Amino acid sequence: MTRSQTINSLKTCPIPDFDFDVITLGHGSGGALTHQLLESGVFDLLDNDFLKTRHDGAVLDWQGQMAFTTDSFVVSPIFFPGGNIGDLAVNGTINDLLMCGAIPRYLSLGFIIEESLRMDEFWQVVFSIKQACENAGVQVVTGDTKVVEKGKADKLFINTTGIGSIHPKARIHPDRVSPGDAIIVSGDIAVHGLTIMSLREGLTFETSLKSDTRSLNLEVSGMLDQFGEEIHLLRDATRGGVATVLNEIAKHISLGIDIYEDNLPVPSEVAGACEMLGLDPLYVANEGVFCAFVNADIQEECIRYLRSLPGCEHAGIIGFVGSDHPEKVILNSAIGGRRVVHMLPGDQLPRIC
Repeated sequence: MTRSQTINSLKTCPIPDFDFDVITLGHGSGGALTHQLLESGVFDLLDNDFLKTRHDGAVLDWQGQMAFTTDSFVVSPIFFPGGNIGDLAVNGTINDLLMCGAIPRYLSLGFIIEESLRMDEFWQVVFSIKQACENAGVQVVTGDTKVVEKGKADKLFINTTGIGSIHPKARIHPDRVSPGDAIIVSGDIAVHGLTIMSLREGLTFETSLKSDTRSLNLEVSGMLDQFGEEIHLLRDATRGGVATVLNEIAKHISLGIDIYEDNLPVPSEVAGACEMLGLDPLYVANEGVFCAFVNADIQEECIRYLRSLPGCEHAGIIGFVGSDHPEKVILNSAIGGRRVVHMLPGDQLPRIC
């Protein structure tokens, strides 16, 4: 096909029959509306074997296996208790690579800066990026900077790309998940989302909440070193929280998932704040928490290892994979009831990362 034929074919490519006319904030939530947007034509138009896994990163065969990911960060406000948009961008990108079973190596860094951003704020963000990179052992090797007129952005947006080499013992893929697998959550959930919400709304709680943003290098590399291919799948529970991650996986593997309310590591101050605000902590975003699907034979060893690490003291086994109720996530409540945990239909809190 010639270049002109290609251009003409793109011009005449029919638009899919969308169920909506405009994109809303909810389409960026990571929940049902995001999936509706992507599944109603975008994935089909860009279809390839890498996109079929529906992962945040891709494992590539290029001079040995490598992982590649890209992300954009638009969190508001750009400074929050426990971090800022700079370390959030580094940690989030690193964690996407780790979820592929990769050892993070290199990052690119793109800034979109709103005119009038104060230099002391920009410097603080860049310094946080430096610290986060040093903590994770990665390097920023290329980047780009653009400035837009005042009112055309919200202080600062950051785009990143990450590259890593696959851990020699890693065999991470949704197809490796099977009935009987244990589902582990690496630490307290819903802390990041509640931190951002309380800051935006000017809420105060008895305990001062801080974002859990951090890289998960030590946790993931240690698990892979010890347990290798017994770790079947890893996913970080960011936008849409734990519920969205589990729903994505259940649908992809066509199996059912049972989780247990008593086993969910929700700090008391987070549970109280969620109750007050009418939120379900299962749907609230995290930035330093992942879900691991592992061979049930090693579940207790995994928990012991994780609980020995800072930030993972409350890691727990929250459920199991089964062949009943395929593609559904069922919560077994503390009082003995059962309910379906659906994918988040909209967005509890936009611009969370």
